[in-house]
Amino acid sequence: MSVLLALRAHGLRELLTAVPALRALHDARPRHRLVLAAPGWLRPVVELAACVDELHATPMAAGLRWNAAAPTFAVNLNDCGAESIRALLATDPERMITHRHKDFPQVPGPLYEPGLPDTVRWCRLLDWAGIPADSARLDITPPPECTGERRSIVVYPGGAPARRWPADRFATVAAGLREWGGPVRIVGSAADRPLALSVAAQAGLPENDVLAGELTLRQLAATVADASLVLSGDTGVGHLATAFGTPSVLIFGPDSPAVWGPPPERAAHVALWAGHPGDPRADTPAPGLAMISAAEVLAAADRQLSGHVRV
Repeated sequence: MSVLLALRAHGLRELLTAVPALRALHDARPRHRLVLAAPGWLRPVVELAACVDELHATPMAAGLRWNAAAPTFAVNLNDCGAESIRALLATDPERMITHRHKDFPQVPGPLYEPGLPDTVRWCRLLDWAGIPADSARLDITPPPECTGERRSIVVYPGGAPARRWPADRFATVAAGLREWGGPVRIVGSAADRPLALSVAAQAGLPENDVLAGELTLRQLAATVADASLVLSGDTGVGHLATAFGTPSVLIFGPDSPAVWGPPPERAAHVALWAGHPGDPRADTPAPGLAMISAAEVLAAADRQLSGHVRV
């Protein structure tokens, strides 16, 4: 069977914004085997998305190792950089779909447009290649083990340093959310656990409400899908809420929600943003995050819980 190889060697946030493009590729070439080159730890969510035939574990673009027959198509959903183009060209594809790059004048492609919503960006790339794509197809079916109770409020205070809202403000909001009566769960990775424990302690939550470091990725997905509300920064957890239609309040900075946020027509998701872009690779929180108060976030969360809209 012919192979269509798509590269998206990033994290959970980036995987989920590529889902519409992956669905379009799968539909457009049903007789091809669609192989996604992405980090292996994402496999549980890749399986839930059900839009590729195989995951080829690839920690980063430069780490792509392809020992199979040359793919019929190689699609760069990773970025517009030379490294990803070089990695895909090394697989010797019959055809390459990527944005244009000055170092590879022999490879055609559209210009990369900064500022586009990330879901739209990759769909437009496919449109340029003659493959129709709908950026709205980002929904994922919740895991079958979900209970559907939707009682817990899920708080994720972690994320990349530049995108991390202050921990004491997460704690203030978490304490206020206790008044809704349901459990407030603090989630994250094992590395996030000290932060999660600190937030819980400041919020007056018991340690058994801290699930950071205790859940597999699939269990985390089920926890998000079953939540009544998700509170997070611009993270993979926030994007899971969007994919599952779980009501959410998402705190953005330094990247604009116009690029990384949920579609604005989806009322279940509120994106808060102070309007100050910054360096997403910085080692400290973006200055704009400090301009978003705990009161503003708590008010948005209260409105979401009052409505319980799921879209």
